[in-house]
Amino acid sequence: MLAYGVRRTTLTDVARRAGVSRMTLYRRWPDVRSLVADLMTREWVRVLGELDASDPVAAVVGGVRRLREHPLWRKIVEADPDLLLPYLLERRGATHEAVLDTLQRVTGDARKARAVLLVAQSFLLSAPTMLDPGTSGPAGRHPVTLDDLDAELTALLEAYLGQLAERAQEGP
Repeated sequence: MLAYGVRRTTLTDVARRAGVSRMTLYRRWPDVRSLVADLMTREWVRVLGELDASDPVAAVVGGVRRLREHPLWRKIVEADPDLLLPYLLERRGATHEAVLDTLQRVTGDARKARAVLLVAQSFLLSAPTMLDPGTSGPAGRHPVTLDDLDAELTALLEAYLGQLAERAQEGP
């Protein structure tokens, strides 16, 4: 998949690379899309599982950064971005559920967990569209980089999660 992209990969290609028969793959996955869905879940959950949840802001920002740099993520965004549309417009995937479970434990509230996930997801998906092309930004200002946007995500989350912590300490 990293070599060809998802659309151009067949289960035959995967079987050949994995050194197994096509039937072995067909017993588990009916097509490449279902295999890719499971692969994405495995990879994204693995990346997120390696983060230190004791600092929720650092974990969210680190997760965004690590996913943005992940080779499979980059290939999908580059070659087959349509694979992401169902997860953006129609339904939550297994990765969303895993992240929501973690965020709900951290925030103590399902709605707030969803808000944090939506913000993080927008920085993951759209941050590259907010970069300044070339060596300088508008009117000669410093160009906006991914590091700058990650710093802004940190500030947003610190303010939001900090307010949540203050409200929790104040009580009802």
